Amino acid sequence: MGKLVRSLTTDGSIVALALDATDIVARAEQIHGTSAVVTAALGRLLTAASLMGYQLKGRDDSVTLRVDGGGPAGRIVAVSDSMGYVRGYATNPVVEIPLRSDGKLNVGGAVGTDGLLYVLRDTGGPEPYAGCTPLVSGEIAEDITSYYATSEQIPTVCALGVLVNPDLTVRAAGGLLVQLLPFCPEEAIVRLEQNVASLESMTTMLDQGLTPEKILKKVLTGFDFDILDTGEPVYRCTCSRERVLRAFAALPPEQIRSLPDEQGMTEAVCHFCNAVYHFTPDEMEALAKRAEMGTDTEKNCPKPVDNPPGM
Repeated sequence: MGKLVRSLTTDGSIVALALDATDIVARAEQIHGTSAVVTAALGRLLTAASLMGYQLKGRDDSVTLRVDGGGPAGRIVAVSDSMGYVRGYATNPVVEIPLRSDGKLNVGGAVGTDGLLYVLRDTGGPEPYAGCTPLVSGEIAEDITSYYATSEQIPTVCALGVLVNPDLTVRAAGGLLVQLLPFCPEEAIVRLEQNVASLESMTTMLDQGLTPEKILKKVLTGFDFDILDTGEPVYRCTCSRERVLRAFAALPPEQIRSLPDEQGMTEAVCHFCNAVYHFTPDEMEALAKRAEMGTDTEKNCPKPVDNPPGM
């Protein structure tokens, strides 16, 4: 499991979160069989989603990050709940492209930069909050920072990293999210900028054995701060046979009847965990009939009156 720590300066001007996501990203690599550069891209987005999800307040709240950058990795998606429990996938899990000139994985090349970062927050209201910003680099961290600055007007520092071994296993992965709260004094901003500039990369610090608490101490050097809480997020999929049936039930009857294969069976594969679900012809026909009944009910319902009498 991961280790996530959230802290707040005692003057209430800066909130900072640090996450060791090594186990989370390792599990994603095992499930999806990703190549090194896709492991890095998906791992960064999973880490960012977990950090952002942990900031949600409601038990059933969730945040979805989606990157459509036009690169060979295709669409990359990560979903987190308010515990930081996260899941995700990349459309094309195996991509082989040259390293960058500095010898590092070319995450931006795999993700692409001709597209958008989408953020969807579901907090239980009538409509989820949706925002999007153009991709800056496709390296994920810069794109998250840009999103906060343009869509939410929150000055933010985001650092994300994934270190992949030659055998494609994950050696280290983690992230940092630091945000300035309203009325943060100028001297605090200057000090924070100096601290961040002196930091080594997330993967270097984690590979050296630094815990999230120690990383936060580096980030907030010169500040008095408190640890607000800690979490242990994991990679966790929420799919089930019942959820898949509910998704099928939302389709038109004719589309439900078109799903079975030549043998009459219907197969569904979860994008997030690769679980496979099979449904019999009788199950699908029963769904189609229920959908028809719902359609007929809607047709027979009287249309609402714009100005009902007595109202």
